[in-house]
Amino acid sequence: MSVENNTLLHWFDEIHEFMQEGKFAPWGNVLKDQLQEILHDKEHGDQERWLEALESLPAIKPDTCNLSVSDLALTKTDVSAEEKQKVEEGLRGLMPWRKGPFRFFDTYVDTEWHSDWKWDRVAPHLAPLKGRTILDVGCGSGYHMWRMLGGGADRVVGVDPSRLFLMQFQAMKRYAEKALGPLKADLLPLKMEDVPARLQSFDTTFSMGVLYHRKSPIDHIQELRDTLRPGGQLVLETLVIEGKLGEVLMPEDRYAMMRNVWFLPSVETLLLWCRRAGLRNPRVVDLNQTSIEEQRTTDWMRFNSLPDFLDADNHDLTVEGYPAPLRAVILAEAP
Repeated sequence: MSVENNTLLHWFDEIHEFMQEGKFAPWGNVLKDQLQEILHDKEHGDQERWLEALESLPAIKPDTCNLSVSDLALTKTDVSAEEKQKVEEGLRGLMPWRKGPFRFFDTYVDTEWHSDWKWDRVAPHLAPLKGRTILDVGCGSGYHMWRMLGGGADRVVGVDPSRLFLMQFQAMKRYAEKALGPLKADLLPLKMEDVPARLQSFDTTFSMGVLYHRKSPIDHIQELRDTLRPGGQLVLETLVIEGKLGEVLMPEDRYAMMRNVWFLPSVETLLLWCRRAGLRNPRVVDLNQTSIEEQRTTDWMRFNSLPDFLDADNHDLTVEGYPAPLRAVILAEAP
């Protein structure tokens, strides 16, 4: 293993130690091997550049870090012009930024997604997060993980295979810990398949924006159910269509320019999938058509975004002629 990847492996020392005993031991027993395999055998070609950008960020100790506000504000009254420039240059070296927003001192990272809008829609419906251990599947750069900690969660574990998201998460974590001390939040560069089967240990599991990428959606729901302790809560957000029980859209090829979209069920069909997967009391707590204000190109994400994926003359349709993205949030409990 390279010195570079050995450095990355040390980022996970605390979470590995936490998982060594008790109900998380089945994962702790294999976690180091999983991480070594990923970091050694699946090294990303841009990783060295991203790590250099991360390490270039100046070691500023924030006066405050607020994980309960929309931009997760890191503040300090006396950031010099040189430090400000280095912060922005380092963060721009980690572009594109998709989930956020973030405020690193005087630098506002205007991400592609207003993830804070989704959180504001979902958070009022959740079981109280205080003291909970949470799994966030497909967590992206970890924006919602920080909001979970801000909501009182005791520990948050995210899984997402993107190495860039890991670097973005570490940028936030390093500064946040300078202000708040050690934080029980870890993004593991793994896939859902790497979570041990039937772990049954988390108090809450989030899966937001993942289900429609799965070829077998009911298997995914069952996998999510099996991460939860008895009575634990699942938060499932996915694309849906308007329609009756039993109706499902399977795109011929792409959906909103995305290749890996498989099944978009009606809400009633999605609820049935949850019931058949063994979840209790599945219910819809939010239904929202994604707007071009919520997902769009910014100076921090300069590639095509939702306005380019919709019919130019009718934003109720995708460029392929399918219904525009409609997202449902389902809550349910494990048996």
